[in-house]
Order: sequence, then structure tokens, then C-alpha cells
Amino acid sequence: MSVLPKRKLIEVALPLEAINRESAREKSIRQGHPSTLHLWWARRPLAATRAILFAQLVDDPSSNPEQFPTEAAQKTERDRLHDIIKRLVVWENTRDEKLLAAAHAEILNSTGGNPPPILDPFAGGGSIPLEAQRLGLEALASDLNPVAVLINKALIEIPPRFRDQPPVFPGLADSQAISWKGISALAADVQAYGEWMRDEAERRIGLHYPKATLGDGTKATVIAWIWARTVACPNPACGIEMPLVRSWWLGKKKGKEAYVVPTVVDDAKHHSGKKVVYRVGHGSAGAPAASDDGTVSGRTGARCVACKSGVPVQYLREESRGGRSGVALIATVAQGNRSRTYLTPTGEQVEAALVEGPADAPDADLDYDPRAITPPNYGMTNFRDLFTARQLLALTTFADLVIDVRDKILADSLAAGLTAGQSLEDGGRDASAYADGVAIYLAMAVDRIAMSNSSLGRWNPVGEKVQHMFGRQAISMVWDFPEVTPFGKTTGSWAASLEMIRNGLDGVPATGFGRAEQADASTRDFDGVVISTDPPYYDNVPYSALSDFFYVWLRRALRSTHPKLFGTLLVPKSEELVANPYRHGGKGGAKEFFENGFNSVFARARQSASDTCPMTVYYAFKQSESDTNGEASTGWETLLDGMIRSGWAITGTWPVRSEMTTRMRGQGSNALASSIVLALRPRPDDALTTDRRAFISALQSELPRALRDLQHGAIAPVDLPQAAIGPGMAVFSRYASVIESDGKPMTVRSALGRINEILDQVLNEQEGDFDPTSRFAISWYRQHGYSPGVFGEADSLARARNTSIETMVRDEILTSAAGRVALLKPSGLRADYDVVADAHTSAWEALHHLIRLLETDGITAAGKFLAAAISRSDNAVDGELVKELAFLLFSLAEKNGWTKDAIAFNSLATAWPEIVEASRIAPARTSQQSAFNFEEVG
Repeated sequence: MSVLPKRKLIEVALPLEAINRESAREKSIRQGHPSTLHLWWARRPLAATRAILFAQLVDDPSSNPEQFPTEAAQKTERDRLHDIIKRLVVWENTRDEKLLAAAHAEILNSTGGNPPPILDPFAGGGSIPLEAQRLGLEALASDLNPVAVLINKALIEIPPRFRDQPPVFPGLADSQAISWKGISALAADVQAYGEWMRDEAERRIGLHYPKATLGDGTKATVIAWIWARTVACPNPACGIEMPLVRSWWLGKKKGKEAYVVPTVVDDAKHHSGKKVVYRVGHGSAGAPAASDDGTVSGRTGARCVACKSGVPVQYLREESRGGRSGVALIATVAQGNRSRTYLTPTGEQVEAALVEGPADAPDADLDYDPRAITPPNYGMTNFRDLFTARQLLALTTFADLVIDVRDKILADSLAAGLTAGQSLEDGGRDASAYADGVAIYLAMAVDRIAMSNSSLGRWNPVGEKVQHMFGRQAISMVWDFPEVTPFGKTTGSWAASLEMIRNGLDGVPATGFGRAEQADASTRDFDGVVISTDPPYYDNVPYSALSDFFYVWLRRALRSTHPKLFGTLLVPKSEELVANPYRHGGKGGAKEFFENGFNSVFARARQSASDTCPMTVYYAFKQSESDTNGEASTGWETLLDGMIRSGWAITGTWPVRSEMTTRMRGQGSNALASSIVLALRPRPDDALTTDRRAFISALQSELPRALRDLQHGAIAPVDLPQAAIGPGMAVFSRYASVIESDGKPMTVRSALGRINEILDQVLNEQEGDFDPTSRFAISWYRQHGYSPGVFGEADSLARARNTSIETMVRDEILTSAAGRVALLKPSGLRADYDVVADAHTSAWEALHHLIRLLETDGITAAGKFLAAAISRSDNAVDGELVKELAFLLFSLAEKNGWTKDAIAFNSLATAWPEIVEASRIAPARTSQQSAFNFEEVG
């Protein structure tokens, strides 16, 4: 008889609220965060990965009945382990050696003193391997993408290899009386050699970056030159070189407003007889109105500043593809006295930019993917087209200096007494390897300046700074752009990029063993490892196509020292596990390629899977497709089908908060904000087969409780349908097969449809939990939203819900006039409403006042309202019902396409933990608030 493996924490219970709170908070942390080393897309928060790894390896107390024989004893022990997790996820504790040692001791205790290596076969930005190393585990990372491999080497392989050794930059070791513990010397050498590169670059090309002359005749360092693309106006009566500008604003700080003022003047030299000149205006009086701010409007086209003719976007594309577009300098931004100084462009500044681009600049075509890469629509098909000639000169200079500085580091290392040894790529640990390692960080600094020093960046007039080109997971066309001087100190400069690299090194643990290698996840071996991974999300992000932007510069700087990693002209694409229809003959071919690849990954992992620990897989893909089987998604279906067909069973599922609501894609949308983490075990070979009826019965028995637990955790309503997949598929995947009524096996898509049906049932059944007023409002909202309806219908519905229209008008739930009834929106409620003085506050009323306060006054005000509402001596508001109502109304709003309503309900539920926390510190506090001490989800 086989012995069942011990269940791990991740398969029983997690302190989800603490994990999600710290994961969301981490997105705003940059000081000392390893993510500043290099950009990567869709990184998982370190807090979440740290918690998941710990829970993946540590036994749940229920697995040790001899030591913890009762449920009470198990709960006490589980609470102790959860307390470790709650402290582990706090960013400020990432350097707490005592805490990390305690966490490692727990892992040792649950793994017989011999914890397995952790492997992420889709390592990407390196969050999982990095946190495995922080927990004292052997960290293994692999990826097909060489940029991802390099990032992981910089995080887990190079730092521990050169830990606790002095710097080699001449005189640096003697100039500072410090012990050079950890990787402080590595960081110091990166800084010192980076400064040498800056000085050398300025010596070579500094004359092309002149200072600006201020009004008083003094010179000031230029922060950026603001350029606009131009095309000839198609109006035959005009023909002027018209500027294409998204916004004329330069600075929006109150009292220091600055903007570009375009003026059309006569010019006999131009074939049109006119030209546009630009000056900088100041003050609010002459500021551009919203209707006249810029000349380009999204994808619809442009407007000529001279004749005001509308110009279709297709014309802009044709002119650009035909090489008939140009650029015009519209402003210069200089460093003033603790502020930005905006200057009218001069001929001197224009002349300085007219350099000859390097003949050997990167010469490779952008990948074809019009969903995410739009510059080719405008004739910018080659990577060198994304830069001005002066930008290309700067970037090639810095990339070539990486080669020079590597030789200098090697010579200094040998002079410091190190032996030559092997290269880093060949596993060396001496002078050659150290020179290679420092060069990698400096090459990454080149990538950082490339992000801001392309013609696809943006000038932010609110923050008065440059924004790099990757505001979203795409390479997008822009019309006006800043050109940054690499020799300043602001965003986009070499000094700022170097600071980001050193800042990122401060957050690297540099302990134990780490190895990063290039490998295809669908063909590599998985022997002797425990897998934790964040695989590609079907076709969400074209990783290889985007990372080509970085690869062309890294290859130039590092190919001589890393010939294996940079042996291809661009990032490998044919085997990249992304469902790219442009690469695989359309949607059908892309789907087949992705399915086969994922099936291979999970099948190979299943062959050598460990029975001691589950595998964990992160996934975030919104269900968005509907057919006769209900709502589903190709991404989820493919992932789950690959897992189940390969013999895996889902044993745990957790929604982990992974995004900030302030991210570009999240603003004004109900984009997913959580990843679903699945724990998987090999399904027993003797697993049972069942029929459709028994499967649905099991779902109806188990799913409602799981959904309640998810709602009580820190999950957003927009993520609930995705989170519900986990516990639902846990039921489905425990069976060898589920047989449909026609005798055929049930498909994953059909199972997803059944799960969504039960989710709808659970949400609808919750309607009966509410007070009469709220039940009426829910029913009326389902039919009308906040739009008016007929009084007679409302009156009948109110009577059926044991309330009346008159009562709800008096309670300011709705308005009734001229035979029409309409629910009040949150924005229509009184600002002076007193929840304590109100004799009865329904869940509906409380929810809407909370939304109003959250939108107008923030979390603190909402927390004070909640504290007062739940502390009333009579008819206290049930806070959990208010949160449940937000989930229910979000579901109704989303199905009806009421986007603004859905965002409001989702935002409240997302902010609920913070509102509850604010309510705890509000003046009015009673024992009733203990209802908000959330139970651990399990």
C-alpha cells in the first residue's frame, strides 16, 4: 500500500490577505528592488513568489497527526507558520537574516534536511529563482530567450560567485574603510567602471550635446530636446510641413506652466511659401485648450496647424513609408535652479543634432506583429529606424565601451592578484569571469538608456520627465518624443541608468547556488527538481519580438565574451512557446503549436515529478470567449488541458494580487489584476472515472464554499471568474475522465462552462442574504442599471420585497418623479450623510456611500464611514455583506456592459482590505469590528 505524500501549506491554507497586500504594495517600490536591473514584462511580485515557495515546501500541520493530533493543535501550528509568511512578504524584511534563517529551517524540517532544487523553466524576469535563492534554496533558471537568461545570470549566478571579495578598480579598495561584505565590492566596481565609461563617452561624442543658453546668458545642461515628426499637408492650397504632436504641454505644475506655441509664418524658401516656427509659452493665460492641445488624435489622424484640414492616418503612414516625413525641434528642456527650464529652440541646438549616424549601427528588422509592434506601419521596419542619428551614435559608443571596459577590468583584476581563469560562460570564477560579470551589468545599463533614448519615448508634462518607450507591453508609434542627453543626471541619462543598476544589486541576496541557462522548456529534462513557474500566457505578450530591442545592443556589447548566448542575429522565435498567429500560419496553427508545446512541458515534468512537493504554476488569462458550452478562454483551456492530459491533478488554487490598479492597462478598464497560482500533484494511476451528473454534483457540493473563501480573501470581483477555475478544475482533474451523456469524455472547455454556471448560481443565491431594500435595488439594477424605469413595475417589485417606493425615496436609495423611478448613483448621494444618525442603513446604501467616499476622499474617509456603520448599537451594518454585494453588482454590471459601474464596484472590493484596516484605526471602534479579522483562507 502506497503512502500518501504529506500535504503542504499551499494545499491547505495561506494568509492570502497579507500576501496580496504586500504584493500590490511592492509594485510601487523601486529603491533596492532587483527589478531595476533590467526591464522585463509581466514580472511576478517577489513577495508572492517568496510566500508561494515557502508554502510549496513546508508541510501543513494536518500532515503530521502524531505531532499535532487535534484540529486545535494543527490550527495553532498553522498560525505560527502563517506568521512567518506574513513577515516574509514584507519588503522591509527581505534583509532580515534571522527571519530568513527561520524560514529556511522550516523548509529543512519539512524536506528531511535536504530541500530539492527549485527550477523555473520559463524564468523570464527571474522573480521565482531569485526568491528561491533568498530562502536558501538551490535556484535553477532556464529560458529560451537569451535576454531573460542574462537577467537571471545577473540576479542569481554572478552575485554569489563573487561575494565577499574586494573591488578591483584601482585605488577603490583602499579609499574606503569598509569590509566589502556581500556584493558591495561588485556594486562599487560597476559604479566605478560605469563612471569611467561615461567620461570616455563624453570625450568621444560630448561635442554633439551642447549646453543651452539661458536668458541671462549663462549655460545650462540640456535634459532633453523635444522633437515632433512632420509631413507635408495634403491640402494643395497649403502644403506646409505640419507638425504631428500629441500634446503641446511641456510642464503642468501650477504657476510654472510651460507649453509650445506653434506659429505659421511666411517663408519664401519653402515650396508652400510658409513654415511653422515654435516658441515656448509660460503661464496659464495662453495655455492650450483641451480642444486645441496637439495635432494628432489617437488613430483617427491629424489636423494641420495652418489650414486646419483633417488628415487621415493612412496618409501619415503612406508619407512615412515613402520616406517623406521629417522632424522638427519644438522645444529644449534645460536644468534650471532646482527646476526645469523650457526654451524656444535655436539653430545651434538643431545643428548639433545633425550628426552622421554610425554605419555599423544594429541592422536587423523588427518582428512582424501588428498587435504589439506598430512602427513598421510607418516605414520604421529596422531597429536603427527607431532612433535618431545622434541617439544611434550615443548607443553604439556606450555599447562599444562595454567591450573596452571589459578589457580594462580584466587587466585591473590581474593586477589585483587574481588569476586569469576561465570565462563566465565556461563557469569561471577568477579574473576573466569577473570582468565578464561586471561587463554584463554595464551592458544592461546600455539597455536602460536605450529605452529612453529612442524616438518612441514620451515627455511627461506632469512629472516633467522622460518616460521610456515600454509604458505597455508593446513597441508603439509616437509622434513627438524627447531626445535625452546621456551626460546629464536625470531620467534616461547614463548616470541615472547606472544608479538603477546599482540600486537593483542592493536587493539581490547573493547567497547559495544559482544557475541560469538557455533551454527550451518543451524539450529539457526535469529530473530531481521541484518546479515553480510562470509560463507564457498564450499570446498575451510577444516576449521575443519585444526583447529583440534589447538583444541588438546586448549582442553588440557581449557577443565576444558570451558567443553561445548571443550566437543568433536576433532572439530565437520559432520555438518560443507563444501562440503567435503571424508565426504559425494563423490562429489554428498557433493554437496547435502552443498546445503541443505545453503538453510536452507538462508531460516531461510528470515523468520525473517528485511526490514530496507539488508543482506550482502561475497563470492570469481572462475568460473572454463564449460558445454553446458557456464562457471560456483558449489560454486557460490550453493550459488546463495540457496539465490534465499529462496526468496532473490540481490540489490547490490561490488568487495572488500581482498588479497595481494604476498600471497603464488597468486604468479605466477591468483588466485582470491577479494571477491564479495552481498547485499540482501527479494524478494517481488508479484515479476513478465518473459521469457528468456526479461531476456536477461534486461541483455543487464543493464550489460554493470555495467561492465564499475566495470572496473573503483579498480578491477583486474582476478576478473571481478566473479564481473559480482553480477549485472547479480541482474537482475535474481528480478523475481519470468525466463521461458525458453521449459517452464521450468531457472536454476542459465544457468543464469550464459548468464551473461558470455554478459561479452564477452562487452569486445569484447570495441575493437572498440581503435586507429587503437591497434585494429590491439588486433586482431593479439587474433590469435598468441606474437608468429610469416605470413606477408601476418598481412599485410591484418593492411590495414583493416587503418595502415601498416611498420608504426608499426617503432613505435616498432612489428618485421617483413623473411616473419614473431611478436608483441613485454614488455621485448623486448627499456628501453630508450621517450613517450614525440614520435609523436604518441597508447594505446597498452603505456600499454606495463607500464608493462615493472612496472616489472623492480616499480610503481613510471610507474607513471612518465603515467604522461608524458597523459600530452602531442598533441595526449595525454587516461589512461582509457589503463586500459580497460589490461582487454581485460587479457581475451584473459586467454582463450588461456597464463599464463605469463595474469599475466602481471592482475598485471598492479591491480596496476592501485597506478600508477595513482604516476602519480599525478610526475613532469609533467596538468589538463588532472583530468581524473584519479575516480568517485564513483554506
